[in-house]
Amino acid sequence: MSWLDRPASETQITHRNRLWLYALGILTLAFLVLPTLIVVPMSFSDSQYLEFPPRRWSLRWYEAYFASASWMDATATSLKAGILTALIATPLGTAAAYGFFHSRFWFGTLGFWLLMTPIIVPVILVGIAIFYAYVQLKLVNSLIGIVLAHAVLAIPIVLVIVTSALKSFDANQERAAQSLGASRARAFFLVVMPQIRFPLVTAAIFAFLTSFDEVVVAIFISGGPNSTLTRNMFASLRDQIDPTIAAISSIMIAATTVLILLTQLRGGGQQR
Repeated sequence: MSWLDRPASETQITHRNRLWLYALGILTLAFLVLPTLIVVPMSFSDSQYLEFPPRRWSLRWYEAYFASASWMDATATSLKAGILTALIATPLGTAAAYGFFHSRFWFGTLGFWLLMTPIIVPVILVGIAIFYAYVQLKLVNSLIGIVLAHAVLAIPIVLVIVTSALKSFDANQERAAQSLGASRARAFFLVVMPQIRFPLVTAAIFAFLTSFDEVVVAIFISGGPNSTLTRNMFASLRDQIDPTIAAISSIMIAATTVLILLTQLRGGGQQR
């Protein structure tokens, strides 16, 4: 039996019958990956303008990025905001997911969807609403304002990841711990958390990346000494075409890919 005639799943559907699905998947991946494959070579160009393919190869734009005080300050702001966002969103999102998972009342479902609102409503509306609120609270252009706004966007992602992990967790183990005298908090920290630690790490990383890559809300509420990296990139693209943007984008792509791969490899090792 050839590979095409072998079952692709338990439904006995063969690979031959799924060729259209494989082709669609390859086209979708190509659509998503090709822009990346174009940006990375452009970052190594020696030209003063964005050029593909590069006629001469150089690291000048990476050197320009690391030598620029403004770019380094913006990078530091984004890193601080991302780390603080993860530290805030992960425990809050986990606590909410745990509470909603055990809730047996209608307001549990209502609370879940209310917390999901920031990723359902267009982010431009979220940015405008946060900006007007921050004007009254005098939090515009402040690091704490950036962190709180990004935490609002990251909590729904943490909520989805942890809720999915809890649904695959055997709740009888937690009930057994409680029947032996453990409080709900003690049972969570000693029984539940060790078994969902991989999803928790994944949620924290995605919370960090949500903050680090976010640009729309940052345009409204960040600036001055607390301007984020993505906001500076957007401003640079608007004012002038600088190949430094390609170098920064390549670094961000590499960092994001490494973080996700490390998480998946660690998670795979724990599952085995």
